[in-house]
Amino acid sequence: MITAQLASFIIDLQINEIPLFIREKAKLCLMDFLGVSLRGSREKSSQAIWDMMESIKLSPADSSKEITVLGHGGGGLLESCLINGISAHALDLDDGHRMAQLHPGCSVIPAALALAEYHNKSGKEFLEALVAGYEVAIVLGIMVNPVHRNLGFHSTSTLGVFGAAAASSKILGLNFEETVNALGLAGTQSAGFLESGHSGSMGKHLHAGHAAHSGVISALLAQKGFTGSSSILEGEEGFLNCMCLDIGKKRDLDDTVTSLLGQFHIKDVYLKKYPVCRHLHSSIDSACQISKEFNLKRIKINQIDHIMVQTYKTAAEHDNYYPETPESLRQSLPLSIAITLHRGDLGMDDVKAISQLSPEVRALSQKITIELDEKLDNLQPHKRPSRVTVTYTKKNNISGNKVTNSYSIEKTTFLPQGESENPFTKEEILHKFQFLNPGYDIQKLEILNEMESLPIRYLMGNFN
Repeated sequence: MITAQLASFIIDLQINEIPLFIREKAKLCLMDFLGVSLRGSREKSSQAIWDMMESIKLSPADSSKEITVLGHGGGGLLESCLINGISAHALDLDDGHRMAQLHPGCSVIPAALALAEYHNKSGKEFLEALVAGYEVAIVLGIMVNPVHRNLGFHSTSTLGVFGAAAASSKILGLNFEETVNALGLAGTQSAGFLESGHSGSMGKHLHAGHAAHSGVISALLAQKGFTGSSSILEGEEGFLNCMCLDIGKKRDLDDTVTSLLGQFHIKDVYLKKYPVCRHLHSSIDSACQISKEFNLKRIKINQIDHIMVQTYKTAAEHDNYYPETPESLRQSLPLSIAITLHRGDLGMDDVKAISQLSPEVRALSQKITIELDEKLDNLQPHKRPSRVTVTYTKKNNISGNKVTNSYSIEKTTFLPQGESENPFTKEEILHKFQFLNPGYDIQKLEILNEMESLPIRYLMGNFN
């Protein structure tokens, strides 16, 4: 039984069995999460959920029991994981896993942090829970995707809830039966549609907070004897059969889980540079390279005649040429490419200032053609390739005559920056943290190096 296998893994995992390089990667994911979430707490969606929670007074009367709500102060246990999850995903800058096709950190870390802080757990106990939560969410993602995603489900939420429940169960020290119940309760709360993100709404942000919140509730209920289905994943009317077509009918699922669990898939988690959907990043990296050549050759944007983007199917489907909100721009390949070619980069201010984009950038986006390339598509999911070709005209003086010639620059990116094959350094993630939060004393982050010997409550005192 898959649920039982996951429960056994969660319970058996011990810090001394987690390799040092995996623990270091977990700390890097935490640092990235904290930087992204602190900046994300200033976004409209994070502020809205904070205001709503404040209006219904869910914060504890005893301030000593307040849990860190990043960027907002303190709050109750459940509201903290909900708000921190939303903040983590609001910028589309949080970590992810390309084979599992989900963002694990924005659901797993808020759940683990809230319970670890509430119960005054150590950094070692927190890291155990973090690694367990990532492993469960990623293993399930590898098992069910791309089928699950292609049905319209947002795996960050639908699978993130299992990861959050796993991390929560580990923090609480649940026994086998309780952990099975927690996963069963998490599974019946699995929800989240891609339509929320692709339509440009803040519902996508809610997915991460909901997953963290539901995972914590599941573990807390299980601790009190509340039962959940032990066959929530593989049952006839369970997750795999209902939300993943006929994957649940495959006979080798137990063997698949056995082969995947314990590989510490957090090692392959990517970190992000651009605040847009990950499927756009390869194209943006290619566009950045072209922009650098334009600067070297002194080519002006108005000399561009046409831009061809050839890429894989999922990326090609992000073809909204007329996004009007920051959320919809984060899903728009044409406008992301246009901004990148115009500026040489794509940052937070570009996304937030969508209503103030120049007519020149809007016009440039209309010169873009997006084409599904079957050869590039066949490289999926091991690669996320994109080829960008920019055709431009240049006037040359030949024998005293001005002649206009056409040229092109082509760049292909097979994997965007930040993947495990081409990772960012710790220094680059520190720079990202400081760039997102310029008023924060970056020296405080050194405490993460000692976190295994410190209470999480002490650690989080640096972030509220």
